[in-house]
Amino acid sequence: MVVHDELRSEVGRVLAAAGVGPHSRLCCALSGGVDSVSLFTLLCSLQAPFGYALSAAHVHHGLSPNADAWAAACARRCERAGVPFQLFRVTVARDHPGGLEAAAREARRAALDRVECDWLVLGHHQDDQAETVLFRLLRGAGVHGAAAMAALDRPRSARCPGRLRPLLGVRRAQILAWARAAGLRWEEDESNADERYTRNALRRQLLPAAERIFPAAVPALARAAENFREADTLLDELAALDAAACGGAPLSRSAALALGAARLGNLLRWQLRGAGALAPSRARLVEAVRQLCAAGADTPLRLVLGDRACCAYRDALWLEAAAPAPLPPAQRWHGQAALPWGQGEVVFAGAEGEGLSRVRLAAAAEVSLAPRREGMKLRLDSRRPRRSFKNLCQEAAIPAWLRARLPVLWVDGEPAWVAGIGVAAEFACAAGETGVVPRWHAAAAGADPARGVS
Repeated sequence: MVVHDELRSEVGRVLAAAGVGPHSRLCCALSGGVDSVSLFTLLCSLQAPFGYALSAAHVHHGLSPNADAWAAACARRCERAGVPFQLFRVTVARDHPGGLEAAAREARRAALDRVECDWLVLGHHQDDQAETVLFRLLRGAGVHGAAAMAALDRPRSARCPGRLRPLLGVRRAQILAWARAAGLRWEEDESNADERYTRNALRRQLLPAAERIFPAAVPALARAAENFREADTLLDELAALDAAACGGAPLSRSAALALGAARLGNLLRWQLRGAGALAPSRARLVEAVRQLCAAGADTPLRLVLGDRACCAYRDALWLEAAAPAPLPPAQRWHGQAALPWGQGEVVFAGAEGEGLSRVRLAAAAEVSLAPRREGMKLRLDSRRPRRSFKNLCQEAAIPAWLRARLPVLWVDGEPAWVAGIGVAAEFACAAGETGVVPRWHAAAAGADPARGVS
């Protein structure tokens, strides 16, 4: 059959492009509908020439009275084919801000991310692609969102499989015709006819209307997705170049601001996506960029962008978790080169006539790295009285949201060094003496708020 050969060739082409071979582990996302059943059958037929290990996974959402029957049908199909089968039962949030459709997609994606395989193979086709492009454009998506789905998505991390959509260039009508000719049986999800769901209304009303006016509307929308994806790739490449030019992590605030608002926004969006963060609204991102550009060069800023915050302090600009991390416990220091602190570390380096006195440290009964204490005071100049931690932070322009995280080196119960503030006068190294210079590097969080300050 010509259609069979076309579908089989298309699937084989995408598998070859992904480098699938004898050592590859593929898992077919098997819902039981015509698209996934057809894909599963084609993958079974291609297993011998490619040599990959094939399994299948079904996500049981529990939203339909037929859900148990669909799961059982998928299990039987895999048993007949001799293919390992996994069943994931998920709970779909009924109060999701994006609605039941979005909640079900998130639950399904989270479940399938747990499959131990190299590639998760999905049955999306060209009509799905057109529907996704239209849906996202109507919601005001940018270039990245309008790029919709790719036939080949490399793994996002070592813990998550890559995604293959080998039927993305095939119309649903072709799949349906082949499935009928091949005598396949599949399950019908009754919710697909419910036009209260936005995507169903698009599929059943808007796309058919568009095709009456533009007969090639579906392939044209799919081509638009490819164009958007190409533009998105170029924007990502620009962001990577800008990040390198601005010093990596953390970014140089002055260099980042010199990029201009559009490129700075693109850079932040790229960093958020790379961190696996939820995408902020365009309005929120634009407002964050506006505040960064309008603020003075030394003005501390912490701007929440969904589950991440964009932070600016001195000449550093970085992203961190919006929710503050718990304070680390106290740790004894016995001369180690470094001690972990939060998501980074405090590094202890030797220096001549600088930092903490090694003699004082060696004579101490206990030296520990710990958070600040209530009522803590410090004297940076032997000619001046001790000053409160709050006053010292204000003088050093350390923002309030950063103060609680600052590591303090305690020597026999006295604060000897505070990151970003400096060394207490009574513990300072004398001229000509070998000292110890602590520096806080919060590199894992993308920030080094106390860099250059001992």
